[in-house]
Amino acid sequence: MVISGKCHCGNLAFTLVWEPSPEAIPARACGCSFCVKHGGVWTAYPAGALEVVVQDPALVSRYAFETRTAEFHTCSRCGVVPVVTSRIDDRLYAVVNVNAFDGLDPARIRRGEAAFDGEDTATRLARRKRSWIANVTFVERPS
Repeated sequence: MVISGKCHCGNLAFTLVWEPSPEAIPARACGCSFCVKHGGVWTAYPAGALEVVVQDPALVSRYAFETRTAEFHTCSRCGVVPVVTSRIDDRLYAVVNVNAFDGLDPARIRRGEAAFDGEDTATRLARRKRSWIANVTFVERPS
């Protein structure tokens, strides 16, 4: 299955290859203040491949807070956050926002809650290495 998604205006778009095709897509609503305020509900398939295409890099804001180990890629034009990345041991890992999916039956998404308060940095990075997408490509088209 190839899942496509994008921010509202299309400046930040992604395709996620998820094989074999899942019957259900697990997703977690993070309880941190940033995700709550932005409606972030994240999923990842560690064995998948993610390609992110940025039409105008000047319109993308990268926001890191707290441990500064993840970057939230926010479209400055429309305000949507479709992808989060984390660079660990010179490798880029990512999760995608299920609210940015295009054309996928919402009934396939199995939403749950997640809280990472109190998680130390080493534990957080180890979890991301296990659970986030490890095959990530960013394509930036110059404006």
